[in-house]
Amino acid sequence: MLLENSEFLLTNQGKPSLEALKILSESPQAEVDRSAEKLPELRAKTKSSIEPAVERAIIATQVSIKTVSIAGVECLEVLPNGAAVDWTLLYCFGGGFVQGSPFEDLTIAAPLCAVTGAKIIIPNYRLAPEHPWPAAVDDGLSVYQELSKQPFALVGESAGGNLALSLMLRANEVRLNLPHAAALLSPWCDLSNSDDSQKFNNGRDPTLTTQGSKAAARHYVGDHDPHDPLISPINGTFSEGFPPCMITTGTRDLLLSQAVRLAAVLRNAGVQVDLHVWEGLWHVFEWDDRLPEAKKSISEIALFLNDNLSSKTRYLISKIINL
Repeated sequence: MLLENSEFLLTNQGKPSLEALKILSESPQAEVDRSAEKLPELRAKTKSSIEPAVERAIIATQVSIKTVSIAGVECLEVLPNGAAVDWTLLYCFGGGFVQGSPFEDLTIAAPLCAVTGAKIIIPNYRLAPEHPWPAAVDDGLSVYQELSKQPFALVGESAGGNLALSLMLRANEVRLNLPHAAALLSPWCDLSNSDDSQKFNNGRDPTLTTQGSKAAARHYVGDHDPHDPLISPINGTFSEGFPPCMITTGTRDLLLSQAVRLAAVLRNAGVQVDLHVWEGLWHVFEWDDRLPEAKKSISEIALFLNDNLSSKTRYLISKIINL
């Protein structure tokens, strides 16, 4: 059931799973070097470490994947096994705009595809520092423009949440259709990185540090203003015509404050927002297939998207807003 207006939910009733507690009890993650010189090595290492989980996800969900080109941008297409709905999901992967790939986010995208029954398109947008802002937005918008001709939803995690928000803001500027619903997982929506949880959750989040977040921002932003709404979309202009949004985060998420602030910004603009905060969990915990909370959160996201798309799959509703 969809919630009216904005709702705050502490979804796991204040008690993380044994699997989550085990991960938290392990040695803290060493600081990741995101210097330009070390990024190629970091990208290769991260992709190699996630491959077993991706393979498990593909086998468990029985999705099929293939590389396609949309508007000149290489994308990964994920198809469900069996009957599919007649709407598409545009998915934006994370990685601080400096690492990550469509393949690495299949631990989220594959189960999301299986549960929703939607075809998922994941643009392989260009990464910084080789391709700083606005390269990712340009690539994403090219794909967005094609997919927005039919009913669709939008999902993004971390930097992908930033990209999803930026695409909606840009699409509204150029009068493209907005999605019928959006889900943002630990969105990195303020690249000034000045929020409170960057301080109190630094060292408590096992996956992300303030130093790493700031290094990625420097690579992506370059000489531009980090407060630009298409760089830090929390500064954008939203209105009640924007689609319902679901935001997920955890009490240990380095970007917890950004998720809470974004929910307030959207709510104050008249947008329906469901904010789900998971006790004891961290940045994009949905990425870790060992966690029962990850499976539950992905299922809740799928339900949210299906609820918002189910009555809109026979026709296309344009949500162009005159700001």
